[in-house]
Amino acid sequence: MQQYQLYIDGQWRDPAGGEWFDSINPYTGEAWCRIPRGNAEDVDAAARAAHRAMYDGEWARINATQRGHRLRKLGDLLFARAEHLARTEVQDNGKLLAEMLNQCRYLTEWFHYFGGLADKIEGTVPPIDKADVLNFTRHEPIGVTACITPWNSPLLLMAWKVAPALAAGNAVVIKPSEFTSASTLEFARVCDEAGLPPGLVNVVTGYGAEAGEPLVTHPLVRKVAFTGGESGGRHVAVAAARDFKHTTLELGGKSANIVLDDARIDDAVSGAISGIFAATGQTCIAGSRLLLHERIHDEFLGKLLELAGQARFGDPMDAGTQIGPVTTEPQFRKVVDYLRIAKEEGARCVMGGDVASQPPGARGFFVQPTIFADVTPDMRIAQEEVFGPVLSVIRFSTDEEAIRIANSTNYGLAAGVWTESLRRAVNFSKQLQAGTVWVNTYRSTSYTTPFGGVKASGLGRENGMDAIREYLQTKSVWFYTGGPVANPYIRR
Repeated sequence: MQQYQLYIDGQWRDPAGGEWFDSINPYTGEAWCRIPRGNAEDVDAAARAAHRAMYDGEWARINATQRGHRLRKLGDLLFARAEHLARTEVQDNGKLLAEMLNQCRYLTEWFHYFGGLADKIEGTVPPIDKADVLNFTRHEPIGVTACITPWNSPLLLMAWKVAPALAAGNAVVIKPSEFTSASTLEFARVCDEAGLPPGLVNVVTGYGAEAGEPLVTHPLVRKVAFTGGESGGRHVAVAAARDFKHTTLELGGKSANIVLDDARIDDAVSGAISGIFAATGQTCIAGSRLLLHERIHDEFLGKLLELAGQARFGDPMDAGTQIGPVTTEPQFRKVVDYLRIAKEEGARCVMGGDVASQPPGARGFFVQPTIFADVTPDMRIAQEEVFGPVLSVIRFSTDEEAIRIANSTNYGLAAGVWTESLRRAVNFSKQLQAGTVWVNTYRSTSYTTPFGGVKASGLGRENGMDAIREYLQTKSVWFYTGGPVANPYIRR
């Protein structure tokens, strides 16, 4: 069984506490590698290494164009190593190999895109209202950045943070989920191969209380970029606020996928299934609430059940598998508990609703793809994030009612609208309280466009031009160009 080490200051080292823990393959239910159990001492070493790399090392001396060249080289190497990274990730999180391979090949675009932006960070020369004064602004790196990533898409969501942070001139310390750390450590190998300066990228693995908390509160860390659940995000925000650290928080969602009565039914059915059952529902943008107009409700539900019932369980490494396991045992128990809660609240289970039979050779965490009908907006199943293959179907009568139901949760990460009316699509896109609104599609993201939530779904934006600004701070510089100051006690 492979035993990993921490990656700190360009070197592989054992954890200070001399302890490791097993990483469990969600399909087999068995340990497949050992992960270092980092602690505050390891975090301190990583933060200090990042600080040196950023302010005293090569990264501080090279220009922005050279930074961009390094990031694009890293992107090329990531593409060449995509299959190895994808297979590592499947063993850790149980997602389908086809999906992970697409994600890992897509990683390269973040490092190409932000590498291209590195030398396009421009200040301004404001038309100042003072005589004999030149004022200009410059955008500078914000400081050592802690990148804390979840278990559902470790590498992709890491790239959303690391690529813009490095392009802006920062150094990073990455703390992946204890459930899925191996692929991030493999990413560090690629950084090493790319010749990035020692200390620029560091990876400290371990548990939240032992490694995550010391990282967020470390005095040399000035920015925290976190993706995870609402409770974790709240804890990070409070801890970071004590030292006035900047934060980007991409948190949970309870996204509404809304089908109007003029929608193309077959397209919307496919969109609803991919929105909730792809990735076994383990995505923050899952369309876990399906809002159906009463005129098309029964027809739509019938087609939905027919198509969803064809899903095939199996080994996520197998190309024929469509539904894989839940990634972690605690999450598996949480999903199963929500199935019970939904039934007790009166939701009508029309598909699934229980633990799934194990596919051949599996001893992992499988839940049947589940659809609940007759769900009311006040039910817990319609208000709380399940993060599993569980869909709540809610009936509505008018556009106004659909918007009201969609906005009735504490979350606001994403929403989908299916309609052939441009007027209705524009109206919904304006009134839905969500950071992303898809029209006649669902679950699309890109390195070129901002992503983030409102309300309890988070703070700040990742991806696109907005992302690099999250890792910069603005400095205002003043030059007095006139003669001697007549009265030093008066400033205009």
